[in-house]
Amino acid sequence: MEINVKNSPGDTFRAFYMFFILGGVQLGVGIMGAPRWIFIQAHQDSWLSILISGAAMILVLSVMLLILKQYDNADILGIQVDIFGKWLGSFLGIIYILYFFMANTTILMNYIEIIQVFLYPTLPAYALGFLILTLIIYALNGGMRTIVGLTFLFFLISQLLALLLYKPIELIDWYHFLPMFQSSPIELLKGAKATTFTVLGFEMLFFLYPFIGDKEKLKRPVFLGILYTTFIVLLVTCIAIGYYSLENLPYVEWSVLTLYKSISFPFIERLDYIVIMMWIMVVIPANVFLMWCMSHGVQRLFGLNEKVAMYGIALVTLGIVSFVKSDAAVLESTNWIAKIGFWIAFVYPFVLLPCVYLKKFIQKKKQQKKGNGGGHDDA
Repeated sequence: MEINVKNSPGDTFRAFYMFFILGGVQLGVGIMGAPRWIFIQAHQDSWLSILISGAAMILVLSVMLLILKQYDNADILGIQVDIFGKWLGSFLGIIYILYFFMANTTILMNYIEIIQVFLYPTLPAYALGFLILTLIIYALNGGMRTIVGLTFLFFLISQLLALLLYKPIELIDWYHFLPMFQSSPIELLKGAKATTFTVLGFEMLFFLYPFIGDKEKLKRPVFLGILYTTFIVLLVTCIAIGYYSLENLPYVEWSVLTLYKSISFPFIERLDYIVIMMWIMVVIPANVFLMWCMSHGVQRLFGLNEKVAMYGIALVTLGIVSFVKSDAAVLESTNWIAKIGFWIAFVYPFVLLPCVYLKKFIQKKKQQKKGNGGGHDDA
């Protein structure tokens, strides 16, 4: 496997779109229940935990950019092979693919569960899974620019959902945030960690980097994307804390989705039904990029055709979401993804960075020795 990725100009996109990609892949089903899990750990100081999480993401992305800049056009799969060798590097690449597979399946199971609970209790999971996976495959067949364009469009439309929260904002009780600064540092850190499932997705930069045309302009959209994600999570969490009673919030499973029940219009009685259907525009971008990362990764590691890998992965995913019907199994899967994602997204880049610098230092020393030896022979 080559370290640097060779792609055609038609597969590249501008760094500007990373702002929308990060927002599209991060703000998925996880945000529907994020306020509840953060509040359980940090209580009324949950807003501090979210700010800590945002700062951590910016720090991790800075490390990721430092790693990627050491190579011409490499992704994480090529970097790992370069640093750890063919066998260990490929094994670590397989771990990434399995992690993306678990994340993709978990997102689908969560969304299907929400549709079945709120809208169609008798609709089989395999029917919903088939419809969603068909949309994902249709987008993937259009190529990278189609995927980016779809994410851009869905991101803009889905942001309208935030504007509908005006009614819960009007009903906020600001006394729910008092007394402030009561949570211990450990509780705040646990609250920050509770955001993991919601904010996962930025680690895809390791895969998308070779396809960005103007890499020198990458910093601003990436960091602005993280700041926007942090702002949205902070917004919905503050609304949920102010809207629900502090005793009830830990028991409201989909706290953000339930906020829409308080909103109604003369021509729409149950706005939450429409929101659930529109939420597919929030879910699809994350699934599309996860599926692309997997099929592209399989092609890079094993030389298998991307489309063959894509259809194979979709078939296995459909089988899993069809047979997993227990709410407890979905919750357990979500918890496992949050735990694994924490180590892969937040911890692993700090382990990889010194390894990359050490490898580059050794290569530089070897080149200097060769240069000095060549000069001596010429004399």
